[in-house]
Amino acid sequence: MGTIHVVGAGIEGQEGFSQRALQLLERADIIIGTPKQLALFDNLKGRKQILEDENDVYEQLRETLDADVVILASGDPLFFSIGRDLLRNFPPKNLEFVPNITSVQYAFARIKKPWDDAVFISADGLPLTMVVNRIIANDKAAVLTHDQCPASAIAREMLHRGREGYSVYVCENLGGDEERIEETSVKDLLEMEISSLNILIFIKRFDDETIRHQPTLGIADSQFQSMKKQITPEEVRVIALSKLQLHQDMTLWDIGAGSGSICVEADFLLPHGRIYAVERNSEYLGFLRHNLNKFSTRNVRIVAGEAPSCLEELPDPDRVFIGGSGGKLWSLLETIDARLNADGRIVLTASTLDTLMAATDFFENHGYTIQVTTVNIARTSNASDYKIFEAQNPINIIMATKDNSVVLN
Repeated sequence: MGTIHVVGAGIEGQEGFSQRALQLLERADIIIGTPKQLALFDNLKGRKQILEDENDVYEQLRETLDADVVILASGDPLFFSIGRDLLRNFPPKNLEFVPNITSVQYAFARIKKPWDDAVFISADGLPLTMVVNRIIANDKAAVLTHDQCPASAIAREMLHRGREGYSVYVCENLGGDEERIEETSVKDLLEMEISSLNILIFIKRFDDETIRHQPTLGIADSQFQSMKKQITPEEVRVIALSKLQLHQDMTLWDIGAGSGSICVEADFLLPHGRIYAVERNSEYLGFLRHNLNKFSTRNVRIVAGEAPSCLEELPDPDRVFIGGSGGKLWSLLETIDARLNADGRIVLTASTLDTLMAATDFFENHGYTIQVTTVNIARTSNASDYKIFEAQNPINIIMATKDNSVVLN
């Protein structure tokens, strides 16, 4: 078999084929492409073959032997195009790729935004949740949508997660007479009628209400929207996170997430991890969504429901933080114990002796290694002319590490 030349065609009306591409097309024995692409080369001698089913093309290519073949692809053949599959079916030595401008490049040029820092997502074959995971994990994303994952579904999922802080550019029918490029919001995207030929560009907004998330510990309590005193204090938060020992790609359950303060600070400690913020209180869920959006968290997913029943569909955790148990501590710990990965760790805060005793009793009876740290915090007050301290309620931080070498009777 000779070399198969894969030539990229640009945006309609702006193909801009290079001299190399035109030379390959002029001498080709067979030219394979879509009807629109082939129509550009009616005057060439090569036999035109419509690209309909890639599997058929592979069989036909194997039968061409020494014929000079050119396949026309869209934009860059190695960018969400036929190039990847060709490399799976033919040796690289038998392939030559001649790229052109991609629809994504053209879209960024039209909205006049740099694209070298963007992530590119093809929704073809990806679950909706994974598409949205990748959007919110980045400051700039270009999405090639699909019938099974349309713009409205993406917008609905982002709104459900409280991720409204994006400027959205809808780029339709690029290069054609019906080209439309419109800036909108995630909320308005939900109701828009959009052509199936589209690219969505999401660019995260950073304004007075949205804080670019920087690696930090001990964010001031006042930075979080929450019920009064219903937040893990910043000093306790720092100690709890140190006890969790988070790193890289772990999975963390934050049960009783409340304002999400633990999730926000855990987010940068788990650059490739997954954080599930579990909360049952509808009012707290509003605070949680607001704070996750404000701090532009990347890897946090809200789970609205009551633990332990809502935990069934979550992946097994490496770490668990319990900020509240809703009076079901023992059954909650039983569920976690059955799911916690080897050498996993549970950290919980207890402001009452009842919770402290119940937790330590459970862990001692289930073979965990336990450490309890009592934190007494006093802060200076600016309410008077004198520098005096205001004492906070003592909080116990319980760290329990699963010991899988222990066999219980």
